[in-house]
Amino acid sequence: MPESPGYSGDPLNLNWLMPAEERINSTLYRIPAGSYHKGIRFFIWRKMDQKELTKSDALYIRDILAKSLDMQSLNLTEVSALLEVSDRYLWSEIFDAARSVKEKVYGKRIVLFAPLYLSNECMNDCLYCGFRKGNTDAKRKTLTVNEALEEAALLAGRGYKRLLLVSSEHPKRAGIDYFEKITDAIYKKTDIRILHVNSAPMSVDDFKRLKASGVGVYQCFQETYHMPTYRFMHPTGSKSDYAWRLGVMDRAIEAGFEDVGMGVLLGLYDWRWDVAALIAHCRRLINKYGFGPHTLSVPRLQPAQGSKADNLRYRVSDDDLKKIVAIYRLALPYVGVVVSTREPSGLRDELFSSGASQVSAGSKTSPWGYMKDGDTEQFEIGDSRSLEEVIGKIASLGLMPSLCTACYREGRSGERFKNLAEETTIKNFCHENALLSLKEYVEDCASGEVKKELTKILNEEIAKSRNGLAEKFKLIEAGKRDMHV
Repeated sequence: MPESPGYSGDPLNLNWLMPAEERINSTLYRIPAGSYHKGIRFFIWRKMDQKELTKSDALYIRDILAKSLDMQSLNLTEVSALLEVSDRYLWSEIFDAARSVKEKVYGKRIVLFAPLYLSNECMNDCLYCGFRKGNTDAKRKTLTVNEALEEAALLAGRGYKRLLLVSSEHPKRAGIDYFEKITDAIYKKTDIRILHVNSAPMSVDDFKRLKASGVGVYQCFQETYHMPTYRFMHPTGSKSDYAWRLGVMDRAIEAGFEDVGMGVLLGLYDWRWDVAALIAHCRRLINKYGFGPHTLSVPRLQPAQGSKADNLRYRVSDDDLKKIVAIYRLALPYVGVVVSTREPSGLRDELFSSGASQVSAGSKTSPWGYMKDGDTEQFEIGDSRSLEEVIGKIASLGLMPSLCTACYREGRSGERFKNLAEETTIKNFCHENALLSLKEYVEDCASGEVKKELTKILNEEIAKSRNGLAEKFKLIEAGKRDMHV
């Protein structure tokens, strides 16, 4: 394991490793003395506690919402104020604002993808994970290149155009050489157009190789920013090194990744604190590089075979999750907010309309899961609907399902993407590309009532279009594929 970053050179602003009051009152789990720098101090949550909401408080919250609606990122004081709102009528305004911000940035489109799990052989012992080393009941498997190719081809046949490659941490089984072989095979031999990767943190040199292989987004979650909880949940293995994981996005960006995905595992610690810490981390990246994460995910802790993280005290309710999606959307208006199949279908349907902009569908969370239902899963699935069923539901809500992959391949990434999103012009690309990808799906994969409904939507879009959409649709009908702007 390389030496953990953060102890010299550019500071990682480690002041937010744990809440301020804990850091002051405890000498445990501290980074060595002298490593705290001009830190991010935002631990002011209790400013609205112990009192009724006043008119001035409500006006302040509405000023914050107006700032988001003007496509401005929120500062940490403003984020903290949103985290402390308890008035349900004010939350209704917050949800409405989040929905409006999402539509101003992305329009009605919801992007769909699937994860492809490559390996569950792991050297870590994360207490909450089905893949953990200590799960002696787990059935272990790492896909061969040909097996990964089979699963990718199957998913492409169902209509997917983007996949998220997911692997546990085992350098000998799933290192950079392995990822290079997998991505090369999938790009050359399937109709998948973009691959993203969720893997263990890498060195800058390995990230350069991963980027050169054609990967669009690198995704990695800190899990929790609260150091005592992090160390308790990750007792052994390379993942126990908090600071190595904390610096992963710097290394990925310095290696050439302009699109990175971030998140915390909601439920390990107080969600308010972890959400604020994640946003603080995002703001540091923006200040340093000119852009932050391309996506923020909202994974919520779910049961897993062999988990040792039962009866945790920081449960995240459905209402809490709705608030988190809204806060991410308002705090960083440009980001894609990703909701996975961890969540039940009814809740996901609500989140489609309240700030989420990317969703997985028809997912399996075990290697070889699409071919044979797999064995040991990373976590239990909450929404088992197929891609077609989810597409149909999104369309029925008046939203636009999208299988687009254009931005990654057209150079709309990093700071350029952020600027286009904040200028509310990215949605013009999003809308047409969603329609073109949906037309392909109708021609190649859709069936029954879903096909009829999508065809109706596309015909209505032709009637409204002035940019030659009908002619492009005819080209797709004649067999042309991968049309995008």
